[in-house]
Amino acid sequence: MSRLLRGLALVAVLGGLAVLAGSAVLQWWEPPEAPPLTADVIANPRERVRVEVLNAGGVPGMAREATEVLRDAGFDVVEFGNAGAFDRDSSLVLARLGRVDLASMVADALAIPTYQDEPDSTAYVDVTVLLGSIWTPAILIELEAERAQDTVAAPPPPSGWRGVLLRLREWADGLNQAGNQQ
Repeated sequence: MSRLLRGLALVAVLGGLAVLAGSAVLQWWEPPEAPPLTADVIANPRERVRVEVLNAGGVPGMAREATEVLRDAGFDVVEFGNAGAFDRDSSLVLARLGRVDLASMVADALAIPTYQDEPDSTAYVDVTVLLGSIWTPAILIELEAERAQDTVAAPPPPSGWRGVLLRLREWADGLNQAGNQQ
């Protein structure tokens, strides 16, 4: 009987040591960063892009909807409202301070194909959006559906001991690669 108790105690001690060792290894292990699965346009969080959104198509609520989309994408919409006239069918994004790259990002976020440089030294914004009557948020929903079809979901990591062993193997592979680079 005492031999059985000693065996069980040995198994318990070895199991406890294994748990402690695994915990110590996983405490410092960071999983490798996976590249993003979609190519969504998000403004650089360190760069404030000031945007003005104007309803130039006459559809009620259009500027507010575009403002919400842009704010969700990280842009700073400082003004939205109606344009001087409701005579536009197609939408246009204007770079006001010569930064066509910013206009391109805003145009991509709203799925507007046309942007151009039209400096205005009196404007307090980087980009002006003129929404035409044919722009709708449904365009963005269709675009997101297309992007979702193009992305592949990563499989979930295994759980339990297999997951721990897989993470340990990836960690060891990372150490081997770092050693080979030196």
